[in-house]
Amino acid sequence: MNILFVIDKIELKYFEFNTLVTNFWLIKEFLSRNNNVFITTNNRLFLQNATPFATCFESYIQNDNIFYKKETLDFNINDFDLVMFRPDPPVDNDYINATYILDFATKTTVINGSTAIRNFNEKLHTTLFSEYMPEHIVTASKDKIEDFLKEYNEIILKPLNKCFGSGVMYLHQGDPNTRSIINTMTNDENSVVMVQKYIPAVKFGDKRVLTLGDTVLDECVMKLPTSDDFKFNTHNDNFVKKGVLTNSEKSDFTKVAKRLNQMGIYMAGLDVVDGQIIEINVTSPCYFIKEINNNFCTNIETKICDYILSLADNKILV
Repeated sequence: MNILFVIDKIELKYFEFNTLVTNFWLIKEFLSRNNNVFITTNNRLFLQNATPFATCFESYIQNDNIFYKKETLDFNINDFDLVMFRPDPPVDNDYINATYILDFATKTTVINGSTAIRNFNEKLHTTLFSEYMPEHIVTASKDKIEDFLKEYNEIILKPLNKCFGSGVMYLHQGDPNTRSIINTMTNDENSVVMVQKYIPAVKFGDKRVLTLGDTVLDECVMKLPTSDDFKFNTHNDNFVKKGVLTNSEKSDFTKVAKRLNQMGIYMAGLDVVDGQIIEINVTSPCYFIKEINNNFCTNIETKICDYILSLADNKILV
């Protein structure tokens, strides 16, 4: 197959030896199966007479690592069998415009679907599964946030379009910076934010539960907070350990996976604390492949790529 990965700019810069990145493992696995894999970034997508194109680099394996050729090639995106759309947030205008261009790729399988990604905010749309979430509101109102704080005493505030914990704030009742934090987070009541009841168990880390199609993978990891933060904010082996998926989590989150799959979101990462979903990652969900392989003695990228190629084989279009 001819496969295109749309990756993040920083990931392109550090493409080789980047074993912490999910795309490294997927690209390497696809290449090992004799597929042709090309890489590009959002700003290299373009339209010409309503036809979507990408300025790409060809990737290859050498000495058990992946590299890419530095010369660029322009391809009609519809000529690819599969497009893996995996740039990181922020979901800003440039990101949204990239999804618009991919909307014109009507003859290829796009994972996750461009329309599905655009229509699903990783914080806000988690509320589709409110029964599995902590208490929460989405608002720009200072008064409503202060009332919520009074009710629950400790809360978390999250901007809607960032990733990797960027901009996430903890606030407790009586904090002298309460008004300042709320005004900053909401841009003086102009920007809505996700506000959630604080879950004390987060000090032990949050669990990354992985969906693939309409299933939940048995393998998962715990992401641990650093000594200077209440949340996971650095990706290295010291802060990622083996997780255990409970039977109730498997049952509940399979329902989530099935609905996401119906929406065109085939790959997602649920962040879970004390059995409750705090966020659903759909833009470029990290599958922690290196850590899962080491902890579970598996090669999970094989299972992931088998599933993805089955979608392309069946010409799943979104």
